[in-house]
Amino acid sequence: MAPVLVLCLAMSLSGTWAVDKGNFKTCDQSAFCKRQRALKPGDSPYRALLETMELTNTRLTLQLINDNNKVRLLLELYRLQGNITRVKINELKPLKPRFEVPDVLIREPSTEPLSLLSQDENGVVLSLGAESQRVIISARPFRLDIMEGPEVLMSLNSRGLLAFEHLRMRKDTFSYKVTSTVASVWDNIKRLFSSQAEPEGEKKEEEEADPANQAEKEEEEKIDGMWEETFKSHSDSKPNGPSAISLDFSLPGVEHVYGIPEHADTLRLKTTDNGDPYRLYNLDVFQYELYNPMALYGAVPVMLAHQAQRTTGIFWLNAAETWVDISSNTAGKTVFGKMLDYVQGSSETPQTDVRWISESGIIDVFLMLGPTPKDVFSQYASLTGTQSFPPLSAVGYHQCRWNYNDQEDVASVDAGFDEHDIPYDYIWLDIEHTDGKRYFTWDPHKFATPKEMLQALDDKKRKMVAIVDPHIKVDSNYKIHNEIRNKGFYIKNKDGGDYEGWCWPGSAGYPDFTRPDMRDWWASMFAYDQYEGTMENLYTWNDMNEPSVFNGPEVTMHKDAVHGPWEHRDVHNLYGLYVQMATAEGQIQRSGGVERPFVLTRAFFAGSQRYGAVWTGDNAAEWDHLKMSIPMCLSLGLVGISFCGADVGGFFKSPSTELLVRWYQTGAYQPFFRAHAHLDTPRREPWLFGPENTALIREVVRQRYTLLPYWYQQFYHAYRTGDPIMRPLWVEYPQDPATFALDDEFLIGKDLLVHPVTEEGARGVTAYLPGKDQVWFDVHTFQKHNGAQSLYIPVTMSSIPVFQRGGSIIPRKIRVRRSSSCMMHDPYTLYVALNLQRTAEGELYIDDGHTFNYEKKEFIHRKLSFAKNVLSSVNLALDAEFSTGSWIERIVILGASKPSKVTLQTADGPESQLEFDFDASMSVLTLRKPGMNAGLDWNVMLQ
Repeated sequence: MAPVLVLCLAMSLSGTWAVDKGNFKTCDQSAFCKRQRALKPGDSPYRALLETMELTNTRLTLQLINDNNKVRLLLELYRLQGNITRVKINELKPLKPRFEVPDVLIREPSTEPLSLLSQDENGVVLSLGAESQRVIISARPFRLDIMEGPEVLMSLNSRGLLAFEHLRMRKDTFSYKVTSTVASVWDNIKRLFSSQAEPEGEKKEEEEADPANQAEKEEEEKIDGMWEETFKSHSDSKPNGPSAISLDFSLPGVEHVYGIPEHADTLRLKTTDNGDPYRLYNLDVFQYELYNPMALYGAVPVMLAHQAQRTTGIFWLNAAETWVDISSNTAGKTVFGKMLDYVQGSSETPQTDVRWISESGIIDVFLMLGPTPKDVFSQYASLTGTQSFPPLSAVGYHQCRWNYNDQEDVASVDAGFDEHDIPYDYIWLDIEHTDGKRYFTWDPHKFATPKEMLQALDDKKRKMVAIVDPHIKVDSNYKIHNEIRNKGFYIKNKDGGDYEGWCWPGSAGYPDFTRPDMRDWWASMFAYDQYEGTMENLYTWNDMNEPSVFNGPEVTMHKDAVHGPWEHRDVHNLYGLYVQMATAEGQIQRSGGVERPFVLTRAFFAGSQRYGAVWTGDNAAEWDHLKMSIPMCLSLGLVGISFCGADVGGFFKSPSTELLVRWYQTGAYQPFFRAHAHLDTPRREPWLFGPENTALIREVVRQRYTLLPYWYQQFYHAYRTGDPIMRPLWVEYPQDPATFALDDEFLIGKDLLVHPVTEEGARGVTAYLPGKDQVWFDVHTFQKHNGAQSLYIPVTMSSIPVFQRGGSIIPRKIRVRRSSSCMMHDPYTLYVALNLQRTAEGELYIDDGHTFNYEKKEFIHRKLSFAKNVLSSVNLALDAEFSTGSWIERIVILGASKPSKVTLQTADGPESQLEFDFDASMSVLTLRKPGMNAGLDWNVMLQ
């Protein structure tokens, strides 16, 4: 297909730059979702066969039986370290193995002992150890409750919506007829010899279990979509038949649930009773619609539930298409209605009910029992890992568009940043830099000498990112295609041939990244002698890895495509994770394991945080898309993916100057900071909108660079703990209901609060400052404000409402240079914001900024504290060793009193007196040039 024709096909999917919802299924159009959603709450057909229970030191197993069809399931229950309970349900004797998700858990979770507390004919009670936690398994119908003391934390199948479609043979096939005939003959022989000895009850049970006697099974076969399904012009052959699973969870006391990204919706998840469930199915959605539960590019099947006393989480480990229904007994009630309930003594406890529905696989769910938000983050990180620790440069500013035309264009843009004194670290190349959309190549005319281009950037300590997508042009003269085909590494179609679809190169094959040998080969292609023209300062962008198939069903791959023994329907949501995994490994290998990778991905799954960054995809230059970038990144942070950002300015359409400036001001305070634009939009480098707007953009980009020490410290903390970097206020103020639904402001770490201006023509914003006994300082004016209030803040075009928490110490580097690497050895300024007790704490983390040597304890990690008029720096990592040339050039203390004298005491020098200035009107004390090395112990004393 000619490139122009491919572009036309791609654009036809988007209409006039707006999503065509007709390209994507609703629940009613997804046969398994419609089938499962038709089941209504009520008595469950499943009961627990308590006589089959086996309890070892590490797990409990027992069988469940569906009394309608007599199919048996195996329940496994584990108590895991860190206050996590794991529940697995599979067929006891499946016709063939069912898919269980590999490679997402970082290790097999460590178990803790279970003990039996009591048992009778109605159920069993097990101890979960800590704090009187118990699991109660009720037999008829099957139900599982987790309790702590008298409180129910979570219930499974309390609404009776457990469903498990067992694998079966299709009745109109020859093999089924032969099998059923042989079985029938054998059953008659058995009856002949055993009828007189067989008790009546057992005989009846066997007759009921005989498929020939089950009328409802005959009816099942007639339901549309069980054995084949059509959507638009696409057919899904479903060779394994129906295989869907479903389970409901009840959360007493909970009104607020979060997570299950990716959706362009509010941070707090909405109830779905009157619409579609939230869908998790990685899809290439052009200019997505907002406030919609439609699936987008990534899927993380993790939900957090929060109320003032407790936070819990549910991790549904399933990579197939999944739908999540949410209902609540308080949904739709007004504040007045809730107050009336309270006054009238209404006894109804708030409750949220959640139902997960997946097309295939097994039920494998991790119940993370908190009790605090940070406990849940730690619990999830213990399962899937933490955010990868990026090179410092990746935390800087990234300049991108589809596409920079050639090497001269790259050099011109690079020079433009210097001319206008705007720092940046990475310039990006989209698909047009390749030789005819052949990845791992360069256009021989436009990018004829890529090493010269990269060297010119490296001379300025800057870097480049080039796109490498996972669809491979079918071309017998293309080395990458030939190797993949010859090694048999392509995904297969249902008939056994190589799967082909249309994407940017035209006809394309799709490597099977579920294969470890394929991932190993892909990683090897990033070696400098394989990927010609590359250098150490070239990094990678994986786009279109849902995977995107322009002429496929829902713009993705056919579900009956084949990955070895599995169908694509089983593994779909894993594909993007595997692509990023293999690419990151390639970057690590090319440096001999020395250098940290940087890989951006569009598609993702649970565990993707281990491999790099994500962005929110093909947004639009609209104010609502700017607003939506905040809850979208907050949702990702809650489920482990901290390195998130949105295309600054919007990918589609052209932003007004006001919108562009406001987007820079927002993006500069989000973890991944990249401007990007569509091929058909006018150029929008930061200096193209007049001197006044250039100055506004320059100022906010420079603010980003001054805060790099704090950002980098937050990334290190996320890597060590799993805590989100950009976080909702309720994470730090979990007992303040006023924070529970806020998603127009956020915290960076725990010490900076940001309320971006996201309304056109805004003259002011109202920010909620949390904390009853807290104070907050405006970082621009040093004005002090009390917490637990909604503060109206007048704004101009230069305003970015940002506040530092009283009680914190934040390091900055005030000398901004052309890139982060140029600032490595520059001095620090410490901003000490005192709380009402006149104390403050913070940290300072320093390493080489780019290698894995921090894993060898080559870093500086210091605790900064102010108490009793002494500011001190002490070593937090006594076993670590690293030296820095950076020093402390200024200390600014907010909320201070004027001292009579300030002295400095270092470990290896005499006490010396420091110069200071005091602004009495703002209570700001500034200590100039104290001069101590940032890596050493010291005390500054105010007298």
